[in-house]
Parts: sequence; structure tokens; C-alpha cells
Amino acid sequence: MDATDSADLSPKDDLPPEQQLEILNEELQEFRDKNSELQDKLLDITAENSKFLQKLERLNHENQQLRQPPLFIATVQEVSPEGIIIRQHGNNQEAITVSLPELQEEIKPGSRVAVNSALSIVHILEEETDLRAQAMQIDECPTVTYSDIGGLDKEIQQIREAVEIPLENPEIFKTVGVEPPAGVLLHGPPGTGKTLLAKAVANKTNASFIKLAGSELVHKFIGEGSRLVRDIFQLALANEPAIIFIDEVDAIASQRIESKTSGDAEVQRTMMQLLASLDGFDDRGNIRLIAATNRFDMLDEAILRPGRFDRLIEIPYPKEEARERIFEIHTKNMNLSDKIDFKQLSELTPGCSGADIKAICTEAGMTAIRETRTEITNDDFLTSIDLMTHDPSESDDSESVIYA
Repeated sequence: MDATDSADLSPKDDLPPEQQLEILNEELQEFRDKNSELQDKLLDITAENSKFLQKLERLNHENQQLRQPPLFIATVQEVSPEGIIIRQHGNNQEAITVSLPELQEEIKPGSRVAVNSALSIVHILEEETDLRAQAMQIDECPTVTYSDIGGLDKEIQQIREAVEIPLENPEIFKTVGVEPPAGVLLHGPPGTGKTLLAKAVANKTNASFIKLAGSELVHKFIGEGSRLVRDIFQLALANEPAIIFIDEVDAIASQRIESKTSGDAEVQRTMMQLLASLDGFDDRGNIRLIAATNRFDMLDEAILRPGRFDRLIEIPYPKEEARERIFEIHTKNMNLSDKIDFKQLSELTPGCSGADIKAICTEAGMTAIRETRTEITNDDFLTSIDLMTHDPSESDDSESVIYA
């Protein structure tokens, strides 16, 4: 064997065959371990790659959805052989359009549908109440009770007869053979307890309570206010027995005037829908309506006639005995001294409403806090009355303060 052949020989070639075989087995095991490790890494990378592919597919789908033109909501007005007449929400424009063949049999007048930019119907939406109407439904029962209202015993009895009894015992009216009052209108100066009365009725009964302000029914586009009124009564009918309370009803029920503005015309259309809901052809169900206003003189005669608001209950300023009771109600949770003369306080607050008396009680508590006391005295109430009922125009201080 020459030198070249000897150089090509591996050192293990000089070893016995048994040792050479053992070395080869060890190398083979190392390769197998490395292969197994690489296989594990490949599985991890494959799983991670699958996650990225799924994320990429989802992002592509979302991107495709975002790139699609938006759909518009419309209401089907009429279905005829010539086509489907729809009215778009918002702009109230009408159009004749078509729909997908599979939707033809399901489309009916009044259906809420989704249309594309070409105004073709692509989806039929569920018939559900306006979300604004659903937001007006009060889920939690008000905590105000009749005992929290002072000096309105006669008014409380009247509203209980008109609202509470028909809701809790409607059979008695059928037995007697008369219809229960359709609605109750509470009118009087601000702060005299009109809203408190409505809350107390809702607390006493197990009826659903829907509260809204008259201004919430005033909308920019034609027909939106009327539609909201219909949805509110539909929501009440679906959850009867129910009470609908409209505060500041004069916002939509003021006297009709000869006005050319579209805003006034829309308010009048909303009022007419309210009148139809109160006393129309459709069965109103076991629903009672309570409305409140401090501008009784502004209301339209049509809404005041019997059959709509059968009970007109005036909530006046409290008299002296009533003011004394209101003072006691608003101070029952206050830390008072033993010498509070509620009779004196009521004598010093003629013409004050329940809201004014509540403000006086709060200010009396603030007076004690300013003087770092935890107990409220009679003098604190006298100071508060002087502060809350003082007329700045009667001040003798004629000097003016000039700020540099």
C-alpha cells in the first residue's frame, strides 16, 4: 500500500470491526436524535404557520368586508308586479327596486330591508323596535314611594284610581261596564312633584315603565318622530301591563299654528301620531299614559279632550302643612339636632315648591359642613332659607367691586 492509500484511510479503519461497528451505531443514533429534534421543530413551525395562515385569511376576509360598499336600511311600502316600492330611512326617498329571487316570497309591505348602492334588496331585517325606544324602558323599579311625597294626598288618590287600579285590577272595570281612563295629565309649576308622582306609581305597580321627554320625540327627518311614537307603544304593548311617562309633553303637544316651517309641521305630525296611539282604531291594550307639563296653557285642545287625557290633575305649590311634611321627608336621613321647628320653617317658606325645600335642606347641611359640624341645627335652616329666598335686587349694597 503506497502513501496515498494510507492517507485516505480513516483512523477507525485501523480499529477492530467490533469497535468500528460500535462507533457507527453511535453516529447513527446522533443522526436519529438530530432528525427527531428537527422533526419536532418542523411540527412547531408548521403549527405556527397554520396560525398565521388562519390570521391572514381572517384579515383578508375583514379587509374584503370593509372594502364592500355599505348597505342602507329601507322599508317596503308596496309589492306590485311592476316592482317593489321602498322608502329609505333618513332621507325618506321612495324608489322602485327588485330583490334576490329567494327573497321574493318573504318580502311584504312594512318589511325592514337592507339595500345596496343600486337600491336592490339583499337582506330582510328582523322586525324589532327602535333601539331608541328600548333605551327608554326603565329596567330597575324607581325607589320613590307615596310616602316620599308630601301634601298631595288628593292628587295621589286621583292618579291611583286612573293608573294603578286599572293595571292591577282591570276586571273591576269590565264588571262595572266602564272604560278605565286612557291617560293622566299632571300640570303645575316646576318642582311641585309631577315626576315624583309618576315614579311612585311605577314603584307601586308591577308594570313596565317607559320614560321619555317630549323633546326626544322631535326629530329632523320627516316621519322619524311618528315612527318613534309607534315603536314606544309597540314596546309597551309587548311588555304590558305598562306605563308610558312623557315629561314636558308640551314639546310635541303645543297648540297648532299656521306655520310654514318643516320643523313645526314635523312636530305636529308627531303629535297626531300620539293622538292616534291614544285614541285610535288599534287596541291600546293594558297601557296607561302619564304626561307632565308646566305649560298647561300651551297644550292643544285635541290632546286635552276626554278619551285621551281623561284625568287632568293640577299639582299646585304646597300649602303650609304640606311644606312642613316635605321638610320632614327631606330631612329624615339628615343628622339633625333635637330642636328643629318644622312648623316655623314651613311658615317662612311661602310659595316654595318641593324642589325648593329640598334645596334649602341641602344648603342647611352645607352650612354645617362649612363650620366643621356633623349636626344640623335650626339656625342652619334659617340661614339657608334666608340665602335661598333672598332677592339680590333688594340688596342695600350699592358698591361695586372692580377687578384689576
